[in-house]
This record gives sequence, structure tokens and C-alpha cells, in this order.
Amino acid sequence: MPLKRLGWLLGLLLAFPAFAALPVSVDGQSLPSLAPMLQQTTPAVVNISTRGKVLVQSPLLSNPLFQRYFNVPGVLSERETQSLGSGVVVDADNGYILTNNHVIEGALEITVTFNDGRSETAEIIGRDPDTDIAVIKIKPGGLTALKLADSSKLRVGDFVVAIGNPFGLGQTVTSGIVSALGRSGLGIESYEDFIQTDASINLGNSGGALVNLHGELVGVNTAILGSGEGNQGNIGIGFAIPINLANDIMQQLVENGEVKRGRLGAQAQDLTAELAQAFSLQVRKGAIVTRVEQGSPAQRSGLQVGDVIVRANGRVVTSSADVHNLIGLMRIGQTVELEVIRGGERQLLRAEIQPMKVVTLDGSEFSRHLAGAQIGEIHQSDLRRGLQAYLQVQQVEPGSSAWNAGLREGDILYSINKQRVASFDDAFAAARSSRYLLLNIQRGEQAMYILLK
Repeated sequence: MPLKRLGWLLGLLLAFPAFAALPVSVDGQSLPSLAPMLQQTTPAVVNISTRGKVLVQSPLLSNPLFQRYFNVPGVLSERETQSLGSGVVVDADNGYILTNNHVIEGALEITVTFNDGRSETAEIIGRDPDTDIAVIKIKPGGLTALKLADSSKLRVGDFVVAIGNPFGLGQTVTSGIVSALGRSGLGIESYEDFIQTDASINLGNSGGALVNLHGELVGVNTAILGSGEGNQGNIGIGFAIPINLANDIMQQLVENGEVKRGRLGAQAQDLTAELAQAFSLQVRKGAIVTRVEQGSPAQRSGLQVGDVIVRANGRVVTSSADVHNLIGLMRIGQTVELEVIRGGERQLLRAEIQPMKVVTLDGSEFSRHLAGAQIGEIHQSDLRRGLQAYLQVQQVEPGSSAWNAGLREGDILYSINKQRVASFDDAFAAARSSRYLLLNIQRGEQAMYILLK
């Protein structure tokens, strides 16, 4: 490289404070490098491999026509699953490792491998599918933990480094910048507030570390945007969960083993230019309230239909998804401060987040085939989809009729005997006077039929 170009490059690198402290010289001397920082951080990033089993049913046996004419019982079989991903040691004293829920979901055996080759067996402390965060634990001792940064201070353009285990190759490091902040509405998770980066993130990077140039953890790598169907390669658009959010979820999982979410009790939609004109509003972005539940925290705060939410806890609201994310990530008992526009004037309202309502019945009340399963009628109000109602299996007693039929905790019941069920009344009507039950359930990302006779 010509000296003139080399000098220009060195001058450019030295313009960034993060590089200024790195060794720089010419004529055989060391050039700017991330190696010193990575020597301190890579021991805290681990590879995760899992083994598990899922219940599957033959497409032929699950076909209702086949069941009708051949009267063959619905038989579920177990299939072994494997997955690869990454994780980050965040608490060396207790052996806690942060990763993605989808990396360890359904795992019966979890193996953590360090960059020096040693392996440990891990146990699950807790997981939260809605944010895709999970905490696992290994035996403490000789561990290196990453220091947590304050992800709220990230700026678009900041340099970041992604560390993980792409495609099972082993520990790999890629670099880039923060491309965007606060990405949501992608449909990847129920609650989204992603860091977007062009640092290469590929399959197997999930759960790995996104660090700044000080070697501090700023995010947990989670997802990529592919260039087309079936294309799992990196195109420069990757997403990470901010560490402030991941750390809050981790604390709840460590304390309770789960995340207990609350509700506001309101429904809203995005404020469009047409709606803004119809309501004679000067603002063009926000969330306009379309429904307020009786007796809800929203009603007690004074929130009314037609109010336009423009700020929530000091953050600008550009869509109903912004408020949905904020409420879903707050703890029960915390107070949300809403700035709304009503009649052309701004008002400040405060509401305390309350627990979601879950009512359960024993499955035997619907059918003897469901004995041993606690079925919950869930009413969940959120600002994107309105008031949601569905039935979910809250608990299954091992060895019971429901357990032997293949039902498991967390299963969502979509239909019974081909009838959509979203309430106890629906379930009673669908199961009434029937010698068998044909259940259509959702388990994680998998949908299946289960026949109970």
C-alpha cells in the first residue's frame, strides 16, 4: 500500500476515539486492531448445543378423513431434535448465561462449550418466549463474564462487534456499526425493540454477544433478515435485543422463573394522516385510543376513546406498537406516564400496570379425555391487536388422560372438533356429547392435531 494511502487510513482510524488508544505505527510495527479487546471478551461467549424431543403425528394419521373411514387412533411419536446457538456469561459468580429462548426451547440436554474447548452441562433457570430471552446456569468457577453496557446510550453509527457460533463453525467474530435503533413491528417477537446492525449475524449466532469497542455487552444477537425465502445468509441486516431489556428480563427469570406481564386495558390504532386531518390534529404520528376496558388501569387513569398518545414514559410514540412494547416490558405495579392530546390540548395521565386476567378450569369439566389438564381462559388486552381471548393449557398432570394424549403445558387450543374455541363457552359447545375430541393445538412454532378417543 502506498505510504500516502496508508497515512490517510491511519489518520481516519485515529479520528475515532475508540481506535486512538490502540497501538498504531508503521514500518513493521502493530496497526490498529480489535485483538486486545477480543482477548478479554471472547472467553465469555460460549457455544450452545441442545438435544430434545418433540411429539409429532403422521400427516396421514392426523387427516380427519382418514380418521373417519379407518377409525385409527391418533398416535403421537417422539422425534429427537438438535440445535446450535450461542450464549454469553453475564454472572461468573452464579454461572448465569444469557441466550435466546429459541436456542434452548424444548431442550432436554444443554451443553455449553467454551472457546478453550472445555464443556459443561447447563440447566434452564427461566425463559421468556415473548422477548426470546432465556437464562441457563452452569457450575461457577473459572468463568469470565462480560460487563454490561448501558444500551440506552447507543447511537446510530457506533462501532459494534458480533461474537457467536455461526453454522456450527466455532467461535467467530464480525464487526460493523449500529445501523438503527428501536426497530419494532417486524413480527419476529411479541415485544420488539431491536438494535439493527450490519455486523454479520448468521444461523448459530443467536444468543451471542454484540459488544462495543470497550468490550462491553450492548445486545444479544437474535435474528437476521434474509434476501428471500429459504435464504438464511447474511445481507447486512441483523437484529439484537438491547442489553438493558435483556438484563431486566433476566432479573425476573432469576427471581421468579418467568416474566409476569401486566396490562393497561386499552385498544388503539396507528394515527394516520387521514385520521389526523379528521380529528383536526397538528401531530401526524401517535396511537389513537379506540377502546377502554371498564375497570381497567387505563380507565382509572382517565384515558378516553379518541385520545392520541404521543409520549409514553418520556419516549415519543410513533405507532400503537410503541406503547404495546412499553407496556409489555414493564413490571406489574410500575406506573406508566402517558402524554395524550385531547381536544387540541396536551394532558398527562398516569396508570399502574395490573396483572393480566387468567381463569382456569379442570379439563374434565369439558370432557373426560381432558382430565388432568388445567385449561386457562386468557383475556389479554394489547394496543396492537385489541382484546385477545384464547384457551391455553396451564398445567398437565403427568400420567393423566390429557398427558397420555399428548397435551403439554403452554399448548394453545385453536379448535375442538373443528370448531374455533376462544372461551370456555366455545369449548363446552364443541366438546358436548362427543365420543372423541379432535384438537388443533399450537405448540411454540408447531401446529398439530391430537385425537382423543
